[in-house]
Amino acid sequence: MDKILHQPLGGNEMPRFGGIATMMRLPHIQSDEQLNQLDAAFVGVPLDIGTSLRSGTRFGPREIRAESVMIRPYNMATGAAPFDSLNVADIGDVAINTFNLLDAVRIIEESYDKILDHGILPLTLGGDHTITLPILRAIKKKHGKVGLVHIDAHADVNDHMFGEKIAHGTTFRRAVEEGLLDCDRVVQIGLRAQGYTAEDFNWSRKQGFRVVQAEECWHKSLAPLMAEVREKVGGGPVYLSFDIDGIDPAWAPGTGTPEIGGLTTIQAIEIVRGCQGLDIIGCDLVEVSPPYDTTGNTSLLGANLLYEMLCILPGVQRK
Repeated sequence: MDKILHQPLGGNEMPRFGGIATMMRLPHIQSDEQLNQLDAAFVGVPLDIGTSLRSGTRFGPREIRAESVMIRPYNMATGAAPFDSLNVADIGDVAINTFNLLDAVRIIEESYDKILDHGILPLTLGGDHTITLPILRAIKKKHGKVGLVHIDAHADVNDHMFGEKIAHGTTFRRAVEEGLLDCDRVVQIGLRAQGYTAEDFNWSRKQGFRVVQAEECWHKSLAPLMAEVREKVGGGPVYLSFDIDGIDPAWAPGTGTPEIGGLTTIQAIEIVRGCQGLDIIGCDLVEVSPPYDTTGNTSLLGANLLYEMLCILPGVQRK
């Protein structure tokens, strides 16, 4: 049977303000038969009960999809043509328990077990950063320990938050403790602002992570950095986790814990494109909070970064 290659719905077929809101207006796939045919899929996780300041990321997947209508299938900068070689669709949202964070984490892990059983590479629309922990738990069962490229204003390595071991600021400490990460192949980019102690970022360094604070990124292209990143995290499967608050709030104000002095949108694109050639086995874009995104620009940026992630996946044709 010939391979199915879904194409985004074009702007001349249906007005961009019309139709059902799926990521890039791709088909919404649900049946096991169709899921088994997918190479990659966009999936939403509308969670915000792990946040510590401003809630609202439960609306992130919906608004990212709404802002994705302008994205066209071919990447004019890189030549990537993902829809000419991969079968991609939108498989909807994980039905989380919005009243119980630990139960939501269980549901997410079990949902990703099923997604991975179908052989689908997940591109996740968050949702707060708590979601990455259960996703990594599911990925460990399939791929073993993974390398990580993590873009964020915060290290997310707190031991607890208000006594709770699982929240959006504890994700990567738990991931280390649970043996989900190959710590010698982890890079954190964009960390900044103030801390509670001088050790707040050093915990990551002590695990073997390469920590790239935001000041190291100011006023420069990040293409040279990404050559170092590829050398650091290559040689095995890699997960890409992008917290939108890694971007400066001048460009991405719609997030729960904004920090000034962050990355630019151009640097964000350089980071994602700089991961091309790595064995990417999953990606997420988290912490978009539409109630604080009055222009829609944060959701628009999130949608475009997810498209750029799709364009770097293994097997994508370039023209």
